[in-house]
Amino acid sequence: MTQGTAAFFRNRFIRAILLSGIFLQVGIWVRNFAILLFVMERTNNNPFAVSLISVAEFTPIFLFSFIGGTYADRWRPKRTMVLCDLLSALSVFMVLLTIIFGTWEAVFLVTFISAILSQFSQPSAMKLFKVHVPMEQIQMGMAMFQTLMAIFMIIGPLLGTFVFQRFGIHVAISVMGVAFLLSAGALTFLPPDKKDCDRHDSDFTRELADGFRYVWHNKVLTALGGVFVTAGLAVGVIQPLGIFVVIERLGLPKENLQWLMMVNGAAMLVGGGAIIGFSKKIAAQKLLATGLLVSAVSVVGVGLSTSLIITLCFQFFNGLFFPCIHTGINTLILNMTKEEFVGRVNGVLNPMFMGAMVIMMSLAGWLKTRFSLVGMYEMSGIMFFVGMLLIVPIFNMNVSQRLYKTADKE
Repeated sequence: MTQGTAAFFRNRFIRAILLSGIFLQVGIWVRNFAILLFVMERTNNNPFAVSLISVAEFTPIFLFSFIGGTYADRWRPKRTMVLCDLLSALSVFMVLLTIIFGTWEAVFLVTFISAILSQFSQPSAMKLFKVHVPMEQIQMGMAMFQTLMAIFMIIGPLLGTFVFQRFGIHVAISVMGVAFLLSAGALTFLPPDKKDCDRHDSDFTRELADGFRYVWHNKVLTALGGVFVTAGLAVGVIQPLGIFVVIERLGLPKENLQWLMMVNGAAMLVGGGAIIGFSKKIAAQKLLATGLLVSAVSVVGVGLSTSLIITLCFQFFNGLFFPCIHTGINTLILNMTKEEFVGRVNGVLNPMFMGAMVIMMSLAGWLKTRFSLVGMYEMSGIMFFVGMLLIVPIFNMNVSQRLYKTADKE
């Protein structure tokens, strides 16, 4: 372990937030797969009922992201995160009682309520990163979180499926509630909030509008907004089509989709670990541009390939460089945003990606009847490439303390 990495893990905030992240990932993945399998079992694989899970997960992002981001800038971030986890746990146990003594459809509320609360908690976590992590370690911190997500992309589905199939929905929901409680407990070890960071006397509507203006007048954040939209469109086009790649392009049974997902998740784990090692050696915007370019090439390759081995290779490269996108974006946001605007910037940018993705997901089935599968993947690749081009104007900028100070003046 290098001296810089050792110093990174000595940071009290890093240790507490990573421990909380582990508990949250356990709760989220058990929630996702247990509820999915439970709903499929109860409805005999009804596609409408299954689609309601996604509606319950994504709708709060549109309805509450702007609001949650603004309130995250008005409230004490540590207290906000702890309360959100406690409320998530409370809602989980209330839903559990409803399922036991009432109706099973209440299971959708678990996803809906926790998704709402995450819109307040996630931007608060970003604010705390801004406060407690030195600028030179932010990129390493983002890479660490990406690695954590990659690990759970591999083990999360297995964990959620095991808990549900072995113990049933009641125990699975109980595990979610305990995981949220443990996350809240881990967050209590965070450094205390600043006593003067609460703001209740300012105008909410004006602060919300200030967040939009702040993004619009910041060249880097405006470029990132374009990246969020193009990447959302690119992901949305192909998100529902992976199964057709297996069936139509590779001529294999649909069960083989799991191999593509496992290779992608394993590659993300390797890529996230690699970024931790060289995070200080490459600028965030170059990291982001590299990830978008590799995604463009890989997506087109997956669409064109008729060989399982070649498809798996493209899936591996796509996963290997995906952490570059996640780490580059979050590093740029934190480096280019003043502490008091971090919540609102997240609240403005995140719905751009989710909105574009959901729109294209809803159109993907119709588009597939008009275009070939290869054409759909080529369309996605082009959108990733356009996103990379949007980074070109800031490609040679030195996103450093000097640039951060420039952004602060805007």
